[in-house]
Amino acid sequence: MSDAQSTRAALARHDKKGVKTATANINAPRWGNALFIAPYMVFFITLLVFPMIWNIWLSLHRADAFSMGRFIGIGNYVRLLNDGVFLKAVWNTFYFVFLSVPPLALVGLFLALALNRQTKTAAALRTLYFSSSVLSVTIVTLIWRIVFIGQFGLLATIYGWFDATPPAFLSDPDLVMIGIAIATVWWCIGLPMMLYLSALQQIPKEIYEAAALDNAGRWRTLRYITLPSIKRTVILVVIIQIVMQFQLFGQARLMTNGGPNNESLPMVLYIYQMAFTRWDIGLGAAASEVLFVMILIAAMAQFMVSRKKGDN
Repeated sequence: MSDAQSTRAALARHDKKGVKTATANINAPRWGNALFIAPYMVFFITLLVFPMIWNIWLSLHRADAFSMGRFIGIGNYVRLLNDGVFLKAVWNTFYFVFLSVPPLALVGLFLALALNRQTKTAAALRTLYFSSSVLSVTIVTLIWRIVFIGQFGLLATIYGWFDATPPAFLSDPDLVMIGIAIATVWWCIGLPMMLYLSALQQIPKEIYEAAALDNAGRWRTLRYITLPSIKRTVILVVIIQIVMQFQLFGQARLMTNGGPNNESLPMVLYIYQMAFTRWDIGLGAAASEVLFVMILIAAMAQFMVSRKKGDN
């Protein structure tokens, strides 16, 4: 065999070996790719998974800030069911969600429809309505306490011009949750509005042009084109707001501290009082698990109902 033939044979063997090695590397698992998700998984497990498991474990113990205590099973949950204050907090939370979520979904939609225009005035108004969403809960509650405070507040001043008695939103048991809901809607309306605006701007203009050629009025266009086109966004807004408003805390804590007579005490404030004021951490952990299940059920129920309506 000549030197040229020997060289070609060696190259052929090398090429076959390289092909086999490349094929083997392609089919082999690439554990190195796990490094890309490792930082996220560390934070996910450390800040979410582990606290959830630890909270469930705490809810099964009579624990305080200094010791785990003894294992009592579902004893903390039984204590919650026999606690009238907790049952009142559950009712207040559901009542607040009922007061706040529909206005946030409907008023946000109305503002988005009204401001879905390419004008400087619409852009300025969009910025104005969204600006409240970037405020902290402390500033929001301070503003609305100035509005609602009796005798000297803005609302009392306006009613005084007409010699009328202003509603006592911060002290009347029948109005206190309504007052907190008003402040919350004013604070949170920016996010639903922007989500609706984003969805509205994705609707092709050709559809509206075709509707105009068919002499479709505004109501028919809204009913048969706009609303069906943004149906998924409506569902998203409702679910987001249900989850957010179930977690009412700052407004009630700073505006009324749960008063008067626990009429504005939500579940999160109850959990805070049990765990960090009375140091009954086991009871607070059990209440937080109940809240988690309530939020999950409410969000899933809304999603399933909306999905069935969409299928029909």
